[in-house]
Amino acid sequence: MNPLVFTLKVTPPQRLDLSGLLPHLLNGKSSKDIAALEIGTTREKVTVGDLFRIRSGSADEIRFETGSERFDGIGQGLQGGRITVAGDVGINAGRRMTGGELIISGHAGPYAGSGMAGGRLEILGDAGDFLGGPREGEVNGMSGGLLLVRGTAGQRAGDRLRRGTILIEGDAGDWVGSRLIAGTLVVLGHVGANPGYLMRRGTIMLAKPPTLTPTFIDCGHFSSAFAAVFGRFLLAESRGAARLLRAPLRRFAGDMAVLGKGEIFVPA
Repeated sequence: MNPLVFTLKVTPPQRLDLSGLLPHLLNGKSSKDIAALEIGTTREKVTVGDLFRIRSGSADEIRFETGSERFDGIGQGLQGGRITVAGDVGINAGRRMTGGELIISGHAGPYAGSGMAGGRLEILGDAGDFLGGPREGEVNGMSGGLLLVRGTAGQRAGDRLRRGTILIEGDAGDWVGSRLIAGTLVVLGHVGANPGYLMRRGTIMLAKPPTLTPTFIDCGHFSSAFAAVFGRFLLAESRGAARLLRAPLRRFAGDMAVLGKGEIFVPA
């Protein structure tokens, strides 16, 4: 069955809230009904039909043939189905998604995957700050699912990660894995200052040796069947991650400034 396709007609005059364009919300709606939906974020009314050409199809798969850094909230609350974006997106991509798949071929703004609880989010370009992290006033960040970034990530990637897996194939900024509670974070590129800052539990795997704070304890070489099993799980997503997990590893325990039951692995 053909997908439901949105093609941008003009450059958006304002930031757009696309959180309402989800499979479970659009199923059963006609193209006319979809075109009438309001997506503006200012007092000036903007509808889907004002900015997009709509090609009818099954809402189980939604395709945006053009992206924009003004596309905010795309895939927010996704429960099932598939959304693809051929270009960049703004903030909150995939926020609070619980299922389905969101694929972004360009870059994503801050808070991609924030509050994500399930499903698969893949960003082929770079991601902004607070990847998978909590929004203001929230206690936890990402709590499930798989979040993949093929490019780089900004500061505080994986902040307050509660559950699930984040894989960054490029570099990550300062404070990666800060305040980690549980879950797994893998970075194949270089990381900035203070990785794992105040992490309580959870696992961070870094392909490039970082500079750690004195509150991490060197536990020496580490051998575990789990690493090999997890590597096989990630093989379909990233050969680089699989190679990292097959290699001899060195374990650091911390952050001892807090609970201290987290761990950071680097190549031995």
